[in-house]
Formats: sequence, structure tokens, C-alpha cells
Amino acid sequence: MTRFRAEARTPALMIQGTGSNVGKSLIVAGLCRLFANRGLAVRPFKPQNMSNNAAVTEDGGEIGRAQALQALGCRAPSSVHMNPVLLKPETDTGAQIIVQGKRFGTMRAPEYGKQKATLLPKVLESFSTIASGADLVLVEGAGSPAEINLRSGDIANMGFAEAADLPVILCADIDRGGVIASVVGTHAVLEPDEQTRIKGFFINRFRGDPSLFDEGMREIADRTGWQGLGVVPWFADAGKLPAEDALGLEDGFGQGSLKIVVPVISRIANFDDLDPLRLETGVTLALVHPGEPLPGDADVVLLPGSKSTIGDLAFFRRQGWDIDLLAHHRRGGQILGVCGGYQMLGKTISDPDGIEGTPGTVDGLGLLDVETVLTSEKSTVYAEGTHIASGAAFSGYEIHIGQTAGPDRERPMMRLKDGRTDGAVSADGLVCGTYVHGLFTSDNFRSAYLTSLGASSDLAYGRSIDRILDDLAGHLECVLDAETIYEIARDRFK
Repeated sequence: MTRFRAEARTPALMIQGTGSNVGKSLIVAGLCRLFANRGLAVRPFKPQNMSNNAAVTEDGGEIGRAQALQALGCRAPSSVHMNPVLLKPETDTGAQIIVQGKRFGTMRAPEYGKQKATLLPKVLESFSTIASGADLVLVEGAGSPAEINLRSGDIANMGFAEAADLPVILCADIDRGGVIASVVGTHAVLEPDEQTRIKGFFINRFRGDPSLFDEGMREIADRTGWQGLGVVPWFADAGKLPAEDALGLEDGFGQGSLKIVVPVISRIANFDDLDPLRLETGVTLALVHPGEPLPGDADVVLLPGSKSTIGDLAFFRRQGWDIDLLAHHRRGGQILGVCGGYQMLGKTISDPDGIEGTPGTVDGLGLLDVETVLTSEKSTVYAEGTHIASGAAFSGYEIHIGQTAGPDRERPMMRLKDGRTDGAVSADGLVCGTYVHGLFTSDNFRSAYLTSLGASSDLAYGRSIDRILDDLAGHLECVLDAETIYEIARDRFK
């Protein structure tokens, strides 16, 4: 196996895509592990991301979940500089802007379009920080460089590649069809200097015998002048890794006897809370989509996090899920609310400063005797401690706005390591809420929680994810020209 030599100046390249959801994030995670296994200090970087599935970093901010997974692929601590600009949609036209891990403001799309170019110095500063401690930086684009209507002020694709003077490799997804047109069409709409910046391409998610696409690879190379770097077959375990985009949420997992039901609210956030439950053999995880009722045979209804709690509470009621949830409670069913879901379970949610929209107070679902006041101050911290009911240890993170208080807080769900308590439990013990995300990644807590509900767990979740990353790296090792990819990164200085 080739071991690459670190350079005085950091080799780096950017992987862009012919479109959104072509597998860039997963490929970068796999390449991070591949090159880390070859002895390099690899670091991921994404100048601009859009996702409500964020992760708290070890330096106390937040980044997209994909960059946290890529850091895990590198076996490196996560940092706010790995994703310096994160857009977290709050409505169809507006988003919260996170810059270097901290809340920068909330903007509608036209306003952000005018402001994004001003963030380039921060993005380049973060890139320099990441590169200074690395042997190789793998940069992920967002969307596609073919979106030439967004080229002005771009910091996500070619705008950043040009500013940092990075070579680019293009990723295309054959599973969605029209892959030759997507690559050749991308070439056609780019400017000549952008065409030259792209040094190669590869095809992702091929099903069947990759040699059947040999002629397709030649056609693309002939029509673009770019070198083909490989065809990546479908990776079956991709769905077991944490997903960043809610569109990646599948309808259900498992055939276990314990049925956990999750209503898919419109601004669902930090839904990677569900990932460990998807892998539990004793659990059936059922996602309920808008227009569908909450099933009457649920053992647990889990209300997930939300980027817009008041808006999602109204959305929840429009589906009639509030009625279904009350019926589930009357039948003696368990309810767990995480972060925004915890806030919804209370008696009221107040937004005096209009953080989520019009200032005011709305009624919650009333299943916990607590009240929440939304505040502009945002908590982004690691959390660890014990689950009070079972004594099981947990680790996770908080990423929320708002303070919650009330009588049921006198029965907290968690005791934190620093002595504070978190969450609330109803007087009948059926309804629990917590601000801690990532609880189910803790094997001790997850096992204790499932055991209390009649299911068992023998899953070592962290080791499972690490093994899948190694498998992904091995998968890419067999089909991509890793040596040429590294040479492309190193040749940025020529």
C-alpha cells in the first residue's frame, strides 16, 4: 500500500458535484479515511453548507453533520473551521446563518445572496487554519458549479476554488440517470478557466458490472478533456452512516418488537438522533410523513428536534398528530421529546423577541407541566452525565435556544456531570423531554432505555460506524485512482 509523503505546503483539492445529493459527502468521508489509513493527517473542509442536521464541535460551535462524520473519517477532532458558513433553513425563504460556529443572523435568500461574498475572508481564514495542521485537505462543494445563476459572489463551489486556487474533481451520480449529459453539460456551461480547473471526474453509485460503463467513461473524457478516475459501485452500508439531508431519511428500519414512531415535522433538525435506533435489531423505527396518522400500535412516539419550534408545532397540529398523540398517551404509550420536541410537549412556548417570527406566546401540547421562553442566546455545548431513572451514563450535546422551567422540571430526566439537571418527566412517568441530542449514540443509555421498554440491545454503535468508514475506504481503494487523486492535490502548487 502506498504511503504518501507530507509536503511543506498543504496539498488540497475540491470535490464538486454535477448536482445536489450525488454522494459528495460520503465520498469525501471515505477518502478521508482512505488517506488517513495511509498515514496522512487529513482534514475535511466545506466552505458553505445548508443543513438543519448540525453537530457541536470540540471547539464549541456548530458545523454540518457531514463535516463531523468526515472528521471522524480522518480520526481528527471536529472544528468550526471545517465548515465556516452553515445555513440552517427556518422557512422556505429564510435561514439562520452560522459563521465559524456562531450565530451570525437570520436572512432571507435575496439578502444572503448580497452578503455571501463578504464572508469569503472568513472562509479563507478557516481554510488556512485547517490547512496549517494537515498533510491533505479534502474540500467538498455544495450543490453544483453548473448552477451558473449563483456564480456571482459564490463561496461554495468555483468561487472558493478560484479564491483558494484549488484543483477540482467532479462527482456524478449514475443512479439518477442521464449521467453523461450531467457531466458533459456541466462542462458546457462553465467558463474556460473553470473547465481547466477540473482535473478529472468519477461516476458514483453504479449498480452492476462497472465495466459496462467503460464506453461511457471514454465518451465523457473525449467530450470534456477530463480524465476518468473511476466508477464507484453502490455502497450498501451508506444508509447506516449519519445522513445530513432530511431527504435521505428512509421510511423505516428494522423488524423488532418495539415500535418507535417519529413524526417527520417540516423543519426536522438533528435527526441523526435516530441513527442508532435504525441499527437496533429489536426496534422497528417508523417515520410518519405529513398526511399520515400516528399509528395506534406505537410503543413510543419520539418528537424530534426542530429548527422552528413554533412553526413546527403548528405543522404538527395541521396533520392531526396532536389528537393522535393524546390518544397514544391515554393508551399508556411512552413519549419522548428531544430539544424542539421537548419544548412542544410543554404548556406554552413564548417568543417575546420574535426570534422565530411574530412575537407572542402559543399553547404547547400540554403533556409536560413546563413552559419555554425562546431567547437569542444559543447553547452549543457537549453534555455528559447519567440518566436518572436507570443510572446509565450518556454523552451528547446541546444545540438550542430557549429556557424551560416548570413543576415537571423537578423530575429531571438527566443529571449532568457539572451538577446541573436537564429535562423533565411527567407525574405519570409516560412523558419525558430533554435538550440533549445524541443520547442514543451512548451504548449504555440506549441499552438501558430500550430494556425499560422490553427490548434488548447488543449494538456497539461507535465501533459500528468506525467499521463502516473503514469498509467505505476499502471500497473506494478498489475502484478509484487514489494515487492520481493525491497527485492532483499536490500539484496545486505547480
